[in-house]
Amino acid sequence: MAIDIAPAARPVEADAVLDLLPARPRLLALGEPAHGQDALLRLRNDLFRILVEQAGYRTIALESDCLKGRIVDGYVTSGTGTLDRAVEEGFGHGWGAFPGNRDLVRWMRAYNEGRPASERVRFAGFDGPLEITAADSPRRALTGLHGHLAARVGADLLPCTADTLDRLLGDDGRWTDPEAMMDPARSVGRSAEAVRLRLIADDLVALLDEQAPRLVASSSREEWERARQDGRTALGLLRYHHWMADTSPGRMGRLLGVRDAMMAAELLALAERGPVLASGHNSHFQRQESTMTLWQGPVRWWSAGALAGTRLGEEYAFWATAVGAIGDRGVGAPPPDTVEGMLYALPGERCVVDPAGLATALAGAEPAARVSPWFGYAPLDPAHLPGLDGLAFARGTA
Repeated sequence: MAIDIAPAARPVEADAVLDLLPARPRLLALGEPAHGQDALLRLRNDLFRILVEQAGYRTIALESDCLKGRIVDGYVTSGTGTLDRAVEEGFGHGWGAFPGNRDLVRWMRAYNEGRPASERVRFAGFDGPLEITAADSPRRALTGLHGHLAARVGADLLPCTADTLDRLLGDDGRWTDPEAMMDPARSVGRSAEAVRLRLIADDLVALLDEQAPRLVASSSREEWERARQDGRTALGLLRYHHWMADTSPGRMGRLLGVRDAMMAAELLALAERGPVLASGHNSHFQRQESTMTLWQGPVRWWSAGALAGTRLGEEYAFWATAVGAIGDRGVGAPPPDTVEGMLYALPGERCVVDPAGLATALAGAEPAARVSPWFGYAPLDPAHLPGLDGLAFARGTA
C-alpha cells in the first residue's frame, strides 16, 4: 500500500514555517545532512529570513569558529571591514568559500542597515577553534582573557603575568601539529605546561566571575561577555588537547564529546541574550545519542543539541534537514521506501514537513534506512523522527 505523506508537507513559505512554531523556542536548531551543499544552504537561508522577519529571532549561529565569528558579527552589525574580509577571515573550516554563507552574511548586513541596535540581527559561531585533524593553540583565547583582566584588576589578583603565560604556551606549532590527531604521543595536551595552563585558565575564569560588577562597570557587558567566551574557549581547548594526548580506547569518544560540550556552552550563552537560530550538522543537534564509526570502531557521544536541550527543556527545538540527491558526490535519487524517497516523489524542489502529520501518515509502516555512498552525507535515520520538531527537505540535483 502506497504511503501518502503529501498532507504533512507544505511549501517553504512564511505561514507553513510559522505553523511549525506553536511557541517560539529560545534555541531553534536547524540541522543539515551534509555541509556545503548549495541547495541546503539556500533552504537554510530562506528559512532563517522568515524566522528573523516574522518570528523576531535576532541571533544566527553557525557551526563555525566562535572566535573568528566576531569578525562577521562586526561586519553585519556595524559595517566593520568588508564582506570579503568577513567571509575569508570570519569562518572556520574554510566555509566562507560557500556561496550560501556569503549570501547569508550579505543579507544580514543589508537587513541591519539603518536599524537601531536592538533590532539588528547578530552573527555568532558556536564551534570551537577546531578542525578534523587539528585544534588551535589556546593562545588567542587565554591571552584575550588575561588581557581583559589585567587592564581592569590589580596584578596581585592575577594567577600569572603575561610573560609567564607566553612562556607556558610556547610555540603554537606544538599545539596545532596535525599528526597529534592520529598519534597521541605528538600531543602536548598532558605536558607540565599544559597542566599548569589549565589551572591558570580556571583561575582566570573564576576571577572574571568574581569581579563581574567591577568589570562590567569599567568597560561594558559586551566586553565582559567576550571575555567569558575567551574563558570558555580556553578551557575547552585545553580539555580537548588533554584528550588528544590520551591513549585509552575512549579517546575519540571523549574528543567528540568535548567538542559538542563546547558547542552547547556557546549556544546556551547565546540563548541567555535572546532567541537563537543555529545551523549545523544534524548529528550536532539530534536528541538521540550520536554515533560514528572510526578506524578504531564505533564511538558514541551526546550532541550539543541534546546537552543544551537538557538544560532548556521545551525552550529547545530541533528541525532536521533531509536531501534527495547530491549528484556530484554520487548520491543519486533515494530509494522510494525511505523517508527521503517519499519526499523526493512529491512535486516541487523543497518543502517543510510537520512531524506529527508525517507520523500519522507513516503509522504502522517502517521506512527503510537510506545508505549513503559518500562519507560526507548522513541520511535521515527513521528512528530519529519522534525527536524532530520540524523537517525541511531539499530535492537537490541527481
